[in-house]
Amino acid sequence: MQAFAAHFIFELRVGIRNKSLLFMNYLFPLSFYLMMGFIMPGINPAFREALVPGMVAFAILAATLLGMPDPLVNARESGIFRSYKINGVPAVSLIFMPAMTTIMHLAVVTGIIVATAPLLFDAPLPTHWGYFGLITLLLAYACAGLAVLIGVVAPNSRMTVLYAQALFLPSMLIGGVMLPYAMLPETAAIFAQFLPVTHAMNAFNGLAMGGAADFSPVWSLIALFVVGQLAFGLAWYLFSWDGRHTEQ
Repeated sequence: MQAFAAHFIFELRVGIRNKSLLFMNYLFPLSFYLMMGFIMPGINPAFREALVPGMVAFAILAATLLGMPDPLVNARESGIFRSYKINGVPAVSLIFMPAMTTIMHLAVVTGIIVATAPLLFDAPLPTHWGYFGLITLLLAYACAGLAVLIGVVAPNSRMTVLYAQALFLPSMLIGGVMLPYAMLPETAAIFAQFLPVTHAMNAFNGLAMGGAADFSPVWSLIALFVVGQLAFGLAWYLFSWDGRHTEQ
């Protein structure tokens, strides 16, 4: 337990001291939130209604998909994972620890968004806080799982960027963050169903914000949990201690 706590505290500090992780965990999502909050309601007043869940979802996407995979690849290729193996650190700890610390940072960012959005942009707050917290946690769990899986399967840092962008860009364009699901063309709507953020935004609307869901929000919750479970399971199964050996 002491070793776990020490590892957790170390990873938590890395998320603040590492400039790249600090940018992805805090500066990038909060800067984007402020920019969208000041610009988008003037262009589309309806955007204000989805500002809080949309910007929380964006923060999760940025911190996980864009921030988590590269440090995992660098740690594996530089031999850090091998030193952990020699000292008896289990592979499951190396998989879950970055996810846990990233979710802790996201909790802070979510708190900042929720506290400032009504004051700065007159954005409505959730009507059901329990559902809001559950959906936020499930989206973070699903996206963190996918980010860890990318970090495990990507052979180098360049490929992490390609894999991460292949999920991040569609999530932003058709996942309900910038454009409502109901406005998507039929083909785009079908593809959007495969994105975790689509289900998160649907659940936010139907369960947390007091709006109408486009499809079953309960199934959206189940989908987020299943994606997270499958992603972490595959990451554990495919985990390798370095770039040459594949044993767990």
